[in-house]
Amino acid sequence: MKSRLLTYFEFARVAFLKTLAYRLRYFTGILTYAVNVSVYYFIWRAIYSASPRVAGYDLAQMTTYVAVGWTIRSFYFNNIDREMAAEVIEGRIAVNLIKPVDAQLMYVSQTAGESCFRFLMFTLPIALLLLVVYPVRPPATATAGAAFALSSIFALLIFALINFLVGTMALQIQSIMGVIRAKYFVVEFLSGLLLPLGFFPEKVRRVLLFLPFPHLSYTPLEIDLGRLRGVALVGNLALQVAWIAVLFAAGRLYWRLATRRLSIQGG
Repeated sequence: MKSRLLTYFEFARVAFLKTLAYRLRYFTGILTYAVNVSVYYFIWRAIYSASPRVAGYDLAQMTTYVAVGWTIRSFYFNNIDREMAAEVIEGRIAVNLIKPVDAQLMYVSQTAGESCFRFLMFTLPIALLLLVVYPVRPPATATAGAAFALSSIFALLIFALINFLVGTMALQIQSIMGVIRAKYFVVEFLSGLLLPLGFFPEKVRRVLLFLPFPHLSYTPLEIDLGRLRGVALVGNLALQVAWIAVLFAAGRLYWRLATRRLSIQGG
């Protein structure tokens, strides 16, 4: 067990060092994220000029929602699906198929290593910049802050497992760029990053909360703002854990089916 854990830790370490080689990309990314937050901030400020509260949020809460939302996105975002698609097209996927390791855990470990780098070189600088420029509120309570951090880690795992599922499709249909683009728009919209779920009709919101997407942004942000407390907070964290388990199991099953069919097609 210990040697196996060390193996996946090594995958994470290598991914961290690999990402380090492209650190300049993250410096330009900081500017991109800052521009995104600025655009949304001024849009929301114009909306709030007509009313002090919209969908249960005041301007200070919405400013925090937008700034923190883009900040945690910089942490949980990854491109497992694109990397897997490229490996299939270039034939490099064969190397991973013969490695004596769990492919799913390998890709998730690599994502963890990349996210550690992103947190240090991308997320923290973005957070500091936005704290200086905009009136961003701290977590509502110490408990909310701790739960927010935990929820953000869960969001990372959910997104990694979603991308692994999408990436596995490349073993069967090879070109999955259309699927990746569709997934991108679904995630951006339904995660609550661009528009809080509080703006959706009540019945629609209840349905969406049982999907994995809102637990990428909306759940951590509601926790940070102190809008999820007590039983509601625990319940939403439990939903995140449940989706991690479901996506993990689905990914393992799909990978086995896809690689089995791939080996048959290859003779």
